[in-house]
Amino acid sequence: MKRVIRGLLAVVLMLPLTVTVAFLTAGSAAAATLTRVTDFGANPTNLGMYVYVPDTVAAKPALLVLVHYCSGSAGAIFNGNGHDFVTAADRYGYVIVVPEATRDGHCFDVSTKAGLTRGGGSDSTGIMSMVGWARQRYNVDPGRIVVSGFSSGAMMTNVLAAEYPDVFSAGSAFSGVPAGCFATTDGSLWNSQCSGGNVVKTAQQWVDQAHAMYPGYTGAYPRMQLWHGDQDTTLAYRNFGEEIKQWTGLHSLSQTPSFTDHPQASWTRTRYGDIGTHATVEGVVVAGTGHTLPQAGMLAYAISFLGLDNGGGSGTRTGPVRSVAAQRCLDVPGRSTTQGTRLQLWDCHGGTNQTWTATAAAELTVYSGDTLRCLDAEGGATSPGTAVIIWACHGGTNQKWRSNADGTVTGTQSGLCLETAAGSTANGTAVRLGTCSGGENQKWTGPASATAAR
Repeated sequence: MKRVIRGLLAVVLMLPLTVTVAFLTAGSAAAATLTRVTDFGANPTNLGMYVYVPDTVAAKPALLVLVHYCSGSAGAIFNGNGHDFVTAADRYGYVIVVPEATRDGHCFDVSTKAGLTRGGGSDSTGIMSMVGWARQRYNVDPGRIVVSGFSSGAMMTNVLAAEYPDVFSAGSAFSGVPAGCFATTDGSLWNSQCSGGNVVKTAQQWVDQAHAMYPGYTGAYPRMQLWHGDQDTTLAYRNFGEEIKQWTGLHSLSQTPSFTDHPQASWTRTRYGDIGTHATVEGVVVAGTGHTLPQAGMLAYAISFLGLDNGGGSGTRTGPVRSVAAQRCLDVPGRSTTQGTRLQLWDCHGGTNQTWTATAAAELTVYSGDTLRCLDAEGGATSPGTAVIIWACHGGTNQKWRSNADGTVTGTQSGLCLETAAGSTANGTAVRLGTCSGGENQKWTGPASATAAR
């Protein structure tokens, strides 16, 4: 029977590998810098620890704990379906810790009494030693320690957030179950009742189960983002609803969404409590999809939800905004300060008319003092082709901009992307708003990629 269970653990949760293969980046330079760490502290279950530190680290970086699926490894998730987290770390300067399970099946313990107790002496204890090690060495922002995982890693994401709510500020779980759902009493790491979606409780019962993992704690719990395919039969879709019960309950929120939308045709996103990008609780159901999350584009949403797309520090950054396609800069023609001046691309020269500041108010400003101007959608228009101009800053939504993990910059009011006209790269090319396509003419580097506010 033990052999059967081990085989099941190794096989039944390995479906994310089908997604991993699609994302493998052979010979990636980033993969070569994933470094193993030993002697990082208490490690009762002999987990492996790996860390990724980008070439340029923020002065006070965020820390992401990225947890792999059953049958996985640190390298597989790092180079595979978690790699978008890595490229975003290069952009935003945060540190990644990747735990690795070494037992048969390479699953994490989210089942035993020790595993479901703060400081209980199982996998979660070892992972927290890794967090402590990284915090000491990289001046980590204690308010931006976050966790994400897939399948078994998603279950661990729920567990870590419940056991250490005073450490983690947010979590993003792809195809998981509520914290404590996989509990067993015989030492097994598999719970078929939970995996099948047959463990159904009230919100208060789930809250009580989370509270039991850290008895006596009365503080706030992390924000939580939950993803699930509605055709998942490995960790049944019903578990998604149970997760929503638990996390809305831990935040004393109604299970009725405050906001619902469809970021993509097959996605239904619901938000509870705060309904912005940093929602208190967010759920995303993916129609027609089984146990194969995350898929292309999903991690960009997780990066924003977790607050990883902010370089840290004061909330402002200053410098040129450079077109990735053209390698030319966003420029105010003739150093004009006149309201309504339309913007262009021009060779980068470091002048004041090319020096932009991304503020905590989600603005992109140029110049200062009496001539301070904001990047503005001309006339407040929201249609593709609208010119971008400078205008006196007034706090309107047509002057608010959101950076994205893929390098695009979108207008908060219009949802359109900042782009160069017709994909041109020449000096004098107009800069405007366009329907977001992911093209290189819509990607930028510099302060725009560190806008803190949402």
